[in-house]
Amino acid sequence: MKVVILCGGKGTRIRGIDDSLPKPMIPVGGYPIVWHIMHSYAHYGFKDFILCLGYKGHVIKDYFLNYRVRVSDLVIDFANGRELTFEQADQQIDWRVTLAETGENTMTGSRVKKVERHIGEDETFMLTYGDGVCDINLDELLAFHKSHGKLLTVSGVRPPGRFGELDHDEEGRIVEFNEKPQATGGRISGGFMVCQRELFDYLAPGRDDQTLENDPMRSIARDGQMMMYSHNGFWQCMDTYRDFEFLNSLVANNTASWIKR
Repeated sequence: MKVVILCGGKGTRIRGIDDSLPKPMIPVGGYPIVWHIMHSYAHYGFKDFILCLGYKGHVIKDYFLNYRVRVSDLVIDFANGRELTFEQADQQIDWRVTLAETGENTMTGSRVKKVERHIGEDETFMLTYGDGVCDINLDELLAFHKSHGKLLTVSGVRPPGRFGELDHDEEGRIVEFNEKPQATGGRISGGFMVCQRELFDYLAPGRDDQTLENDPMRSIARDGQMMMYSHNGFWQCMDTYRDFEFLNSLVANNTASWIKR
């Protein structure tokens, strides 16, 4: 099953970490965040990826074109015609990666429409964003999608709290303080979607300005074709420098629950 990852946004809210990189290439624990997302899918056997490129897409192309060089020890024998040997490769992968140019200023819905041909005849595919990690069980997500027979399943997550949460009694005495709690309110779309190919019928061809989250998904919902899979575990997008530091601290402390050992 193919996995479509939206990797074309400019990520203007997180500028300043390394302006030479597109957002999906910002490193978490030494690897781009999009690599972590792909690694999560690969853990469950989903290894056929379609990356929708846009802003600084050449950086993503260069990374995967030179991936083996990046993760291996190299021996260059200059006395023997510069013969090159790869040794002790770290984090070897067996993925199939399609790097699709979908336009620098193209919106999310139009990006998805532009990779329709790469889906081929597949009836079902997965779709997510290139800037959020999650410890979701993808086998259970897919089983849920198949069980209801609708066009689209969206993973509903509880966003992490931005501020300290105060748990208090009737007199105002604080009984518990959580610095980074998971929000206890409503759910938001966390990406990690499963789609039927009929999704493309809701996306107009030949346009760059169609946002997936606006008219297309609203129309799908009105038609009764959208379901939510509730995920109560870890989810975190990387929108700000604070998010960048938080995710890297989890990897450094070996508490990154999305990383499957």
